[in-house]
Amino acid sequence: MVPRYSRPNMVKVWQPENKFKIWFEIEAHACDALAIDGQIPIEAAKAIWDKGNKEYTPDRIRRISEIEQETKHDVIAFLTELAENIGDESRYIHRGMTSSDILDTCLAVQIKQATSILMNDLDNLLKILQQRAQETKLIPIMGRSHGIHAEPTTVGLKFARFYAEGFRNRNRLAIARKDIATCAISGAVGTFANINPSVESYVAAKLGLDVEPVSTQVIPRDRHAYFLATLAVIASSVENLATEIRHMQRTEVQEVQEYFAPNQKGSSAMPQKQNPILTENLTGLARLVRSSVIPALENVTLWHERDISHSSVERMIFPDATITLDFALARLSNVVDKLVIYPKRMRQNLDAFGGIYDAQRVLLFLVNAGLSRDAAYKIVQRNALKVLEKFKDFSEDDGQGSENSVHTEEIANRSKMLLHFLIRDKELTDKISISDLESLLAEDSLAYHTKWVDTIFNRVFSEK
Repeated sequence: MVPRYSRPNMVKVWQPENKFKIWFEIEAHACDALAIDGQIPIEAAKAIWDKGNKEYTPDRIRRISEIEQETKHDVIAFLTELAENIGDESRYIHRGMTSSDILDTCLAVQIKQATSILMNDLDNLLKILQQRAQETKLIPIMGRSHGIHAEPTTVGLKFARFYAEGFRNRNRLAIARKDIATCAISGAVGTFANINPSVESYVAAKLGLDVEPVSTQVIPRDRHAYFLATLAVIASSVENLATEIRHMQRTEVQEVQEYFAPNQKGSSAMPQKQNPILTENLTGLARLVRSSVIPALENVTLWHERDISHSSVERMIFPDATITLDFALARLSNVVDKLVIYPKRMRQNLDAFGGIYDAQRVLLFLVNAGLSRDAAYKIVQRNALKVLEKFKDFSEDDGQGSENSVHTEEIANRSKMLLHFLIRDKELTDKISISDLESLLAEDSLAYHTKWVDTIFNRVFSEK
């Protein structure tokens, strides 16, 4: 990945220094197991550790690259350079093993390392989401479906929803990490013909991996596809929250805003612009992570006991996907932590359409009073649509004295315009008293919509 979207700790996981270090440890642990089994001298296994366990400096990496230019084989180049450092005892290295034993086991270790970083990223994001949820628990905001005003909710419930989604993702990632953390030291085509399965068990234990039950000549790629699909789900959750913030920052909505630093500039042309660039960036990064899934699924199908059609793909998609998601999770945590919230603007949006968010409440009240649902629906709908019509092109009086004319002195609070029309609907008032309607739509209507917030919060946070 380009440095712009990379963080140092995750990049280190995929650097040659780390890869070759893991390769060496796999080979050296295997020699220890062979020595324990009496197949090679104990002194030789010790010498391999003493002489070979050195830092992979730029000079060593350059030497491996030079050898690979001749051999056209990365593992042989590594083994050749290692032999140059160890000497005679190097003849015991790679005994009964094949290249995939090194490559696939190393990849499992690297993925496990990368996942530990991603788990920490998720933990940090969850902590921030929980904190913001508690801070905004009862701040009312208009809930929207299809992008259209629906009924009130709270800002805290929005954060709680994303917290719950993130918590599920953390559990998914833990399962994916365990599923992919397997070791294969089974030799050519996976039959252990030239190496004892006890070596595999020993190496697996030393590296903190499980033994792959049946590995052919490679670890089965369904594990890798499952892992990358999990990263894609997490990336989609990142985009889900980022998109919510982007919508809420639109000028016409203006309920939240990404933090805008004092010297920050929003546009090269328009000085007034404060754009949601971070969450837009997260949307793009999520697409990159998801793009790894199809190649990973296609890698599941290999010829017979192995081919290397998966190899070139994995050299790119695993570093790219993990580095990108690490960056995205860190950026999202920063966005949420510094997110500016505008409760007054949220209240203005709530009151912008005459209290029609109480339409379902009125509907249920009428049904309980004895009207059929269809009759109640028609009554409430026609009055709610009158409210909408007035606010699409609002004027206090249309000058014609029509039933839809609205006078300021009649409505002190525009949020009560639904009530204004309902109490003038003769079909309704023939069945329901005006005082009952006024009591129903009293000033505490927001409390009606948010009365179960504590219950939802207990579900989300009580056992976490």
